[in-house]
Amino acid sequence: MNERFIVTRELGRLAKWLRILGFDTTYHNIDNVSTLVITALREDRIILTRNTKIGQHKGIKIIKIDSDFVKKQLTQVLGDLKISPRQDLMFSRCIICNKELISIEKTSVKDKVPEFVYNSQDEFVSCPECSRIYWQGTHWGNVSDTLKDIL
Repeated sequence: MNERFIVTRELGRLAKWLRILGFDTTYHNIDNVSTLVITALREDRIILTRNTKIGQHKGIKIIKIDSDFVKKQLTQVLGDLKISPRQDLMFSRCIICNKELISIEKTSVKDKVPEFVYNSQDEFVSCPECSRIYWQGTHWGNVSDTLKDIL
């Protein structure tokens, strides 16, 4: 899975979902289209946007997202690019800052997660950038259900 994305500010939920699926996805919250295009070219990213004012640019792939609804947005991106999420990459990126998550020892999170979570989970991952801690909770099943709807 080599697809890397840059999403514009109106697609924040889509950015979060693409990160959940393991796609390298940055969020562009700047009004300057030139900066967006230069960043996409420099980082070899596909631009995802609902902004109809962003025209076509040579050497760059831009997908105009049609729907306001994140499930339909995901369906469009995956369908247009003919890609499927890989199970082994799901939940491998921080949904806040997009960094790849790293495994951490359970003992290092004892005072950083709720007691129930600490007692019921054995594996934890953390973001090296923002230090957010993740574990396999009910949200994993919710994501699987959403993917079944989409795929």
